[in-house]
Amino acid sequence: MNYVKEKTVLPIYFVGAVWLIWALLLPLYRPTHFIMCALVSAIAYYVGKMIFPDRGYTMEATAAEAAVPKAQPHEAKPEGEKPAVSPEIQELLQERDRAVRELKRLNDAIENPVISAKIDRMEATTKKIIDAVVEKPAKLPQIRKFLSYYLPTTLKLLNAYDRMDDTGISGENIDGTKGKIEDMLDTICTAFDRQLDALYGEEALDISTDITVMENLLAQEGLTGLQMGSPS
Repeated sequence: MNYVKEKTVLPIYFVGAVWLIWALLLPLYRPTHFIMCALVSAIAYYVGKMIFPDRGYTMEATAAEAAVPKAQPHEAKPEGEKPAVSPEIQELLQERDRAVRELKRLNDAIENPVISAKIDRMEATTKKIIDAVVEKPAKLPQIRKFLSYYLPTTLKLLNAYDRMDDTGISGENIDGTKGKIEDMLDTICTAFDRQLDALYGEEALDISTDITVMENLLAQEGLTGLQMGSPS
């Protein structure tokens, strides 16, 4: 078992909220105002730490990894050694490889350059979505529906298109169904892009909070709006 500690970022949000609320409702133009706001921010940070402490969890090692004795602290790890991967992440990597292989197969089978370009886009986005979760497993719940419904249903639609296209004939049912699938692919590509974008929502909020806090601290120190001239 490997113990992993994940630090919470919510206390930083508390600090950002204090500065934002203070700037909107209270004066913030004297040194004493900045000092008082900084003190309240410190209190908010520690309260946030108490309410939302750092989380720790264990990751099960694979049978092969469990059979290998752990290196002593003074022993150097072999070059290229990979960290332990949980069974859930291993299954996710296998699902990624299966989906990418199937998309490549369908791309080769469907001789339509417009459809091919859309499949290329879906393949690239699928890999980025799953790789983002492999890098940060805590995001896995965000793509449950993507893995259980959107991705397999997309593959099902493309397989149906391939079968109908392979008949080599034109008919009301075949042409109508193929047309609906072609129209739906644009929506699917957009949905895949939005799924990927959503995975970075928390990081975007973290960065926005960091920027707000830094701007306020720079203003407190009088470091904003300065013109840096060249030395004479």
